Amino acid sequence: MNISLADARRARIGVFGYFFLAGFVMGLWASGLPSLNDRLELGPARLGSVLLLISAGALVSMLVAGPLVDRWSSRVVCWFGGPLSAVVLLGPALAPSYPALAILAVVFGIGLGVTEVAMNAHSVEVERAYARPVISAFHGTWSLGGAAGGALTAAVLGAGLDAQALLVVAAIVVPFLYAPLARLLLPASPGPAASGADTGEGRSAGGLRWGLIAMLGVAAFAGHLSEGAAIDWAALHARWVLDTDPAAAPLAYTIFAVAMTTVRLLGDPIRARLGSVNTIRLAGILATCGYGLVLAAPPAGASLRVVCAWVGWALVGVGLATVVPVIFSAVGAAGGPVGRALSLVTAFGYSGLLVGPALLGYVAEASSLPVALIVPAVLAAVVALTGVPAIRALHAASRTPVAAEASAGD
Repeated sequence: MNISLADARRARIGVFGYFFLAGFVMGLWASGLPSLNDRLELGPARLGSVLLLISAGALVSMLVAGPLVDRWSSRVVCWFGGPLSAVVLLGPALAPSYPALAILAVVFGIGLGVTEVAMNAHSVEVERAYARPVISAFHGTWSLGGAAGGALTAAVLGAGLDAQALLVVAAIVVPFLYAPLARLLLPASPGPAASGADTGEGRSAGGLRWGLIAMLGVAAFAGHLSEGAAIDWAALHARWVLDTDPAAAPLAYTIFAVAMTTVRLLGDPIRARLGSVNTIRLAGILATCGYGLVLAAPPAGASLRVVCAWVGWALVGVGLATVVPVIFSAVGAAGGPVGRALSLVTAFGYSGLLVGPALLGYVAEASSLPVALIVPAVLAAVVALTGVPAIRALHAASRTPVAAEASAGD
């Protein structure tokens, strides 16, 4: 199907809106967790179980959403997935007890997972229409949406209002904000392999070999776990290991988050210039060096260790910022329906965020936090070790314009 540049531009605006609203919903949810904890008197263990149930629901729905995208198109799934991901926020917002919250948390996760796959699949289709890298900025916009959700929650709480009421209002209003954005998306064009059956030649419905999907999935898993380690442990490392002031410790995470968001917003021209292979290689190198600096910080002098760690977290953010956009673009550059392959790769990556905090917590408990951070340092190198050969193989077999341009300079 021929897509005009005007259609592609409209769809790009729509996808930007989808990513922003998805991040906004997550920002509201995450920043409202303390209030939810206080309202239901959950405690760390039960709150952790709720987060685990959300992740489990998202993982299951991601695997289901892929075939739905291939059968009905990403546009159709975005049409109902976006509003659904906001409406289901009503569940945890209104849950009267922990048992009810546990059930509704799974439903909330299902809504998040469907939208995650659908909007990422559509972003791949938009990039195909542009025939040049555009995906990275979408993920940067997701981060901006999350920051906006957190800022709004802080403002509401600062004004003495109720965080629960904010979640309810968002669950009612945000679905209507998705409607005009959905009209901007590309026309529906379901792939020919709607049934999701294997081709009989070791390929999935999307045309990717299972071995390549596994390699891309491992790279996504490694990148997400390394990212999750920074999100969950950067501030704690600053406080526990570097003995920084409590008010200064959160700056470690802030530096990481700002670096990651900035590079994601600027990442498309970088990938267009370097090519996907060089970009993911550089991503793994920078993230590994960043973790190396974080691990080397404690032995440094008192005046240098905090600076060393902060520079390290900034490098981790810069490196990991381009991993997911490059991998998703590689799936799209292979041609054919992307839903099933993208859902598998996304589930791989999401599982890294799921198991990462618990894994590192257990290692830190058994030994120390610096020892635990060796795990994401090694996995940051795995991003390059598995991502580079997988993307090279995809580019060698692909005949799409995006792949040809993205591989320039590789």
